Amino acid sequence: MVIFDLDGTLWNSTVPIAESWNIVIERETDRKGWLTAADIEPVQGKTMNEIADILFCDFPQEERYRLSRLCEVYENEYITETGATLFDGVEETLAMLKDRGVKMAVVSNCQEGYIKAFLDSMDMWKYFIDYEEWGRTMMLKADNIKLVMERNGASKGIYVGDIQKDSDAAHQAGIECIYASYGFGEISDAVATLRSFDELPAVLDELGFLE
Repeated sequence: MVIFDLDGTLWNSTVPIAESWNIVIERETDRKGWLTAADIEPVQGKTMNEIADILFCDFPQEERYRLSRLCEVYENEYITETGATLFDGVEETLAMLKDRGVKMAVVSNCQEGYIKAFLDSMDMWKYFIDYEEWGRTMMLKADNIKLVMERNGASKGIYVGDIQKDSDAAHQAGIECIYASYGFGEISDAVATLRSFDELPAVLDELGFLE
């Protein structure tokens, strides 16, 4: 089974996230146009509470989490309508892997409903057999990776992500990580590196994941 991170690996949603959050922030506070895509990029891959602690650090804790929950809900609705930007070669490569019988899933540290917004807005349901997110289970990414593998009877798996926390989670779950170097961060201990998403089939073949 090949399990993917979402932000920084399959798509870049920093622009619609910033847009949707600014709408909520303007409605709930006296701030306008506060966040940009550049503010969102460094916090991608963190849990929503961690993001709130960083972006809303000047608000009391109760208020920062209240704002975060409102932003999460509206973000899902907004992105379902607008979609975001897939990285080059994502859909063509996923289709190729599906044709070769590869089981694929998505595991992210996002809020509940965010992966569904991705699958709905980009018509991606046909490529993935399962997904899991921090906001639904409130579990660590490593535990969600293991959960998805167990749920689908996968004895062998590999994770594709773009930041060190992805690789750490994969190793904690007992599998290796492929580094999507075109994404938002760095990984020092990946089993392989992708310069672009369309390199994935060849890498999986080299690692013995394709028949």
